[in-house]
Amino acid sequence: MPAPPRRPVRPPRQRPARPLVRRKRPRWALRVVTSLSVAVLAAAGIGHAVVTGVDADIDRVDPFKDMKNRPAQGDGMNVLLVGTDGRERISKAERAKYHLGGEPCHCTDTVMIVHISQDRKRVSVVSLPRDSYARTPAHTDHTTGERHRPHALKLNSAYAEGGPQLTVRTVENMTRVKIDHYLEVDFTSFMRTVDELGGVRICTVRPLKDRYTRLNLPAGTHDLNGGQALQYVRSRHLDGASDLSRMQRQQRFLAALVDRVTSTRVLLNPMKFRDVTQTVLSSVRADKGFGTDDLVDLGWAMRNFSPSSSEFATVPIARMEFPVKGVGSTLKWDAKKSERLFRALREDRPLAPHHSPSKAVRVDVAPQQIHVQVENGTTTPGLGRRVDNALSATGFNTTGAPKNALDRSVKRTLITYDPGWNRSAKSLAAALPGSRSRAVKGQGPTLKVIAGSDFKRVTKVRAEDARRGEAGVATGDEVTCP
Repeated sequence: MPAPPRRPVRPPRQRPARPLVRRKRPRWALRVVTSLSVAVLAAAGIGHAVVTGVDADIDRVDPFKDMKNRPAQGDGMNVLLVGTDGRERISKAERAKYHLGGEPCHCTDTVMIVHISQDRKRVSVVSLPRDSYARTPAHTDHTTGERHRPHALKLNSAYAEGGPQLTVRTVENMTRVKIDHYLEVDFTSFMRTVDELGGVRICTVRPLKDRYTRLNLPAGTHDLNGGQALQYVRSRHLDGASDLSRMQRQQRFLAALVDRVTSTRVLLNPMKFRDVTQTVLSSVRADKGFGTDDLVDLGWAMRNFSPSSSEFATVPIARMEFPVKGVGSTLKWDAKKSERLFRALREDRPLAPHHSPSKAVRVDVAPQQIHVQVENGTTTPGLGRRVDNALSATGFNTTGAPKNALDRSVKRTLITYDPGWNRSAKSLAAALPGSRSRAVKGQGPTLKVIAGSDFKRVTKVRAEDARRGEAGVATGDEVTCP
């Protein structure tokens, strides 16, 4: 008689539980950006029932209402992500602490197109400078009700004039990329999300100091809280690149945020995940069509996403200061290069199809900006030419005409430089490991390399240079801390 009782026990043991376990272990994490990823993570990490509740809490907008003559639908999904001001919702104490003074601009501080490939194996993030020269289509001002004819303005002003709808229409007109969904995040959700995650880790090869945001980071690795992270992504007065370098830091921050989520296993802690989700959704707005089923399907499809599957780029710029009457100084896109970039999005192709993650050492100054004269400090024939060729192949602007040094008994390779070019000297030294450096007052802008008998090779280096242009696509694993 003991056999019958055993039979009912078997079916429950045979029920397939694996799909449920897989849904709770998404590995792709936050590869898009804060707001988009939280929605997707909800879909993949908790399940349809929880996402339905999340969906109900999102503030909805209709950026596609009555839109006509839109670009053709391509493969994959395009999300327009905008970051708005919202500083009025931050306490006075925090505004003072993190130097968020002034009145809210009611404009977009960040504009990005996030493309998710049709096979859900790649995410491409293209930053659109907020000061980009743009022309709006005819529209009605959502604040005054005044009817406007097409006119020039800076891209971030489209939001102030016509809200999400004019922003979407303007971006589509400029890029011919059809926007499928719209997501909007403000300062408040940004700060609170970072704090809920316990901060993010940022690396910099040079000191970052901005007198406006009061960002002050020495070279090295730093763990930033929400307010500090906001200072990091808002700073525009660190160098001559202004908004372009700021966008590059924003891209680095997104990759660091992803790394934080995956390394702390937030997705496997339902209570922590709930807290992060509620924090973000307190100030996120999305289009009405981005619903529960879309989130679940997208989250499940992207469960195996990896860091190297994300790629970041900024629209190539032809003119840094393009004056426009009544608008001021703008950034003029490079028409041919930007068209190639947006065509890749429309055709669901990688931004840089032949790009492979660089293992080059990060430096402050791009090697292309450093002038170098090579001298052979040994009696080894052809050493000067070998060093010159190796430096040139790495990107340094060598003379191509190496010389023999006065001293032909140099054992350790020497770099001499004018003190005014010390940053360039550090970048050159990174390419010549083991070399020594010496400042020579009055030497001028050309650095000198006296090759010693210890020379073995040149190490590849690359700069944290905002003017990356068309070839500046970086993958997520390239822009996070080593």
